[in-house]
Amino acid sequence: MKKAVVLISGGVDSTTTLALTRSQGFACYAMSFDYGQNHQVELESARRIAKTYGAVEHRIIKLGLGELGGSALTDTSIAVPDHSGDGKIPVTYVPARNTVFLSIALGWAEILNANDIFIGASSVDYSGYPDCRPEFFKAFQQLANLATKTGVEGNSIQIHAPLLHLSKAVTIQKGIELGVDYSLTFSCYRPNVAGHACGNCDSCTIRKKGFAEAGVPDPTRYG
Repeated sequence: MKKAVVLISGGVDSTTTLALTRSQGFACYAMSFDYGQNHQVELESARRIAKTYGAVEHRIIKLGLGELGGSALTDTSIAVPDHSGDGKIPVTYVPARNTVFLSIALGWAEILNANDIFIGASSVDYSGYPDCRPEFFKAFQQLANLATKTGVEGNSIQIHAPLLHLSKAVTIQKGIELGVDYSLTFSCYRPNVAGHACGNCDSCTIRKKGFAEAGVPDPTRYG
């Protein structure tokens, strides 16, 4: 089987991407990041999802992005706001997050002799983060070709974002077709002490809208 590194966060998109990658015949090596996020409950979801959907291996890489601050997801002095829908990049943006994540995934793919990396980013129903846009992935693909021994030798590692142009509703429908159990997923930026989702942050709002438009019950427990 061909090997693929699949980035999983514990949310809807990355879980669907893992199921999709596996359905295409890849041996999936899952990678998650403990980057100092305040909502660490998502990592428990990532563990369950990697096990449920047959990842050959699941690595959780500890990073110090939280030490830099600058984001409501890593700095407790910055409040996670309710969803605004004003089109501005919200304070939940973590500077350079996907660039760092994909760079580490690129290194692991080279070590594994895997020629494919999958990430569940979407540029449709999303918070407007700059590192979720098609332009970003096109640029990173060029970097992957230039920055690796594999790429220099003409056997480059391909970056796949299969959900990039899909709405959340279409993503959920695709996941249902693949047999995804979305009760395993978690999407909230500010869960309560019981680990229940808040229901009003960007991530919760986009999730609820996606399930409603897909006509599928949202299994999330909102506190």
